[in-house]
Amino acid sequence: MTRGRLEAFSDGVLAVVITIMVLNLRPPDGHAWSDLRPLGTKLAVYALSFVFIAIYWNNHHHLFQAVDRVSGSALWANAHLLFWLSLTPAAAAWLGPHFGDTAPVAVYGIVLLGSGIAYGILVRTLLAAQPPGSALERAVGRDRKGNLSIVAYAAAIALSPFAPWFSLAIYFAVAAVWFIPDRRIERVLPPGLPEGE
Repeated sequence: MTRGRLEAFSDGVLAVVITIMVLNLRPPDGHAWSDLRPLGTKLAVYALSFVFIAIYWNNHHHLFQAVDRVSGSALWANAHLLFWLSLTPAAAAWLGPHFGDTAPVAVYGIVLLGSGIAYGILVRTLLAAQPPGSALERAVGRDRKGNLSIVAYAAAIALSPFAPWFSLAIYFAVAAVWFIPDRRIERVLPPGLPEGE
């Protein structure tokens, strides 16, 4: 399979994930501004989930700009990542009305943790398919940010029975850290490389 075909399939899956998330938002029954108040936490969870999906989409796109070869193992690793990301709408739908409750906060964190681990597996699988000293290898390096994110998710899940609000704060903090564009891959690509090349 070509890199472009894998990217197109992944883009389609992520577009469906975002569509499902927004369909979980229901308008209020009333017509006053105050009727929007109960939707506050649902909108916050939707915004957080949208940002996470957008972060994965951006990083996935940049990742594949530095890839020369896609192996069969990478196809499965990519499907594994998409599996975890596809669980985001269900986890978000449960967390929205139960913002701050232990089980929904923990399950949301498990989905974030699974997605982070799956992305790391995808990166390692792609690295194994590239020649030594590849642009991808130079760009990824030790991936401190990715590894610290996984540790943060695991800590948030462990804390959720005791301090679910603190766990939520960790999820928002990780999103904020990743919201700043990651330039590692852009630094190793040749200047003027056309999009999708």
